[in-house]
Amino acid sequence: MTILDIDGVNNVRDVGGMPAAGGRIRSGVLLRSGQLSGATTSGVTALRGSVQHIVDLRDGEEVAAEPTEIEGPDTTHLPLFLGSVRSFFEADTSLDDLYLHLLEESGERLVDAIRIIAAGASTLVHCTVGKDRTGVTVALALSAVGADREAVIADYALTESQLPPQRSQRIAAYLRAQHPEAIHAVALATQSPAPVMRRLLEQVDERWGSAAGYLRANGMTDAELAQLKEALVEEG
Repeated sequence: MTILDIDGVNNVRDVGGMPAAGGRIRSGVLLRSGQLSGATTSGVTALRGSVQHIVDLRDGEEVAAEPTEIEGPDTTHLPLFLGSVRSFFEADTSLDDLYLHLLEESGERLVDAIRIIAAGASTLVHCTVGKDRTGVTVALALSAVGADREAVIADYALTESQLPPQRSQRIAAYLRAQHPEAIHAVALATQSPAPVMRRLLEQVDERWGSAAGYLRANGMTDAELAQLKEALVEEG
């Protein structure tokens, strides 16, 4: 994977290069990031030059607060959370429970996002921070084509180090003030521990047989899975 410098956008990387069954993940096909609303003129130019399709996983409230206007790439909005992001902090949801909730409640939308990746155009998947919704979507897509599990987990875990420290500190202080009894709020907003993704992928295997099995159970066909592999994996 390669960390990319896109001015005004946090947590941008190309997941290409990680080992996969039969070769490695192709570079330039699947990128991930946080929200794009802060992209500077040079950042927008860089995105236009490297991305053909943007998949925005944020809900309507988030999009309205931080709209993204990048002409050129197609943009598809696929809000993954059924309910507001705020509600997960109010309920003190753990990362483990949040990700299971995504799998159980948003399977069709996860498949829709991964179908866009399978189309083969260079695709950028993002949410607000690029950690949870983006992390689950990218991990499923990579796992479904046989990407090395430890590499997938390492890619997920990398996010925490890519978030601006001042932002994470500010958000942590705010959450402690707003939700003093909450146990999980700071982790939910700022952390991406490798064991959380490892547990999630193990649960996918236990319940659906594999990531590909999960995608099949939510409407993806074998032909579409083959297309995903063709888009993402190069021999060698």
